[in-house]
Amino acid sequence: MKTPKFWYDDSLWGTLLAPAGMAWAALAERSYKDIRPHKAKVPVVCVGNLVAGGAGKTPVALSLVDYLPGLNYLSRGYGGRMAGPVMVDPLRHSYLMVGDEPLLLAEAAPCWVSKDRVVGARSAADFGATCLVMDDGFQNPSLVKDLSLLVVDGGVGFGNGHCIPAGPLREPIEKGIARADALVILGEDKTNAARFAKNIPVLHAHLETEMEAESLKDELVVAFAGIGRPEKFFATLEGKGAKLLGAYAFPDHHPYHPTEIGELVEEAESNGAALITTAKDYVRLPKHFQEQVGVLRVSVVWDDEEALRRVLAPVFNRLPID
Repeated sequence: MKTPKFWYDDSLWGTLLAPAGMAWAALAERSYKDIRPHKAKVPVVCVGNLVAGGAGKTPVALSLVDYLPGLNYLSRGYGGRMAGPVMVDPLRHSYLMVGDEPLLLAEAAPCWVSKDRVVGARSAADFGATCLVMDDGFQNPSLVKDLSLLVVDGGVGFGNGHCIPAGPLREPIEKGIARADALVILGEDKTNAARFAKNIPVLHAHLETEMEAESLKDELVVAFAGIGRPEKFFATLEGKGAKLLGAYAFPDHHPYHPTEIGELVEEAESNGAALITTAKDYVRLPKHFQEQVGVLRVSVVWDDEEALRRVLAPVFNRLPID
């Protein structure tokens, strides 16, 4: 589904639905209160967030491959039909099988998809993983997390502060922060989300595009995205100097139909424009259209790498040394 606009403003809808949000939070907490987490054979790092939709978890998870040697990724494979455990093979698996995010993670390091996180963790450890990085799973209590990084989009923070359906929160802010080991703020902290991190470190990072700025300056572009906040993607293109002839937002994880992409290709070609999307959307495109679509890839750059290393030190120090 598309993210409701009132989740990120002071609309009356948030206030009216607040009791339903409180009920959601109570039910979610009760559902896993009696679960005893399993301690994996190797350290587990969780990269999660508190809001539904995109906060930048996957780019943050991808960046950790440079700091934690021998890591394997563990994902539930949202949207994929395979229960797992299975190690993702981008040449053999499609997003319909394993989900879109695991395909991106598998480009950087072995990625395991498993609806049962405990079984997936065992498979990865048996395979030889020295540590596990969970893409999402902050609200999943089945595994003991040795380290939890809570990612926040600096542009919107925690939205209106209400839980689903009144707002974007999966759980109350205070309860989530209490289980985190560090808060990661991506981009400028426009809502002062750092104020909630009273007893944990705050790490700052930003996204950089891997497409040269000059290649987009004054370029006519038709853009489309099915992510948590498509408008952020469109703003990034415009920030690089692109002239947007069309900006089409689809629901998060949207499965693109050939007809939809065919219409976008036709619009771009008829106007002499480039058709551009995100890396996560690209893996969901019908194969025969992928060569006709450009990809704006992003990567995380940490403002203070030493601060990150200090946060990761308890896990890094447990890794086997070659």
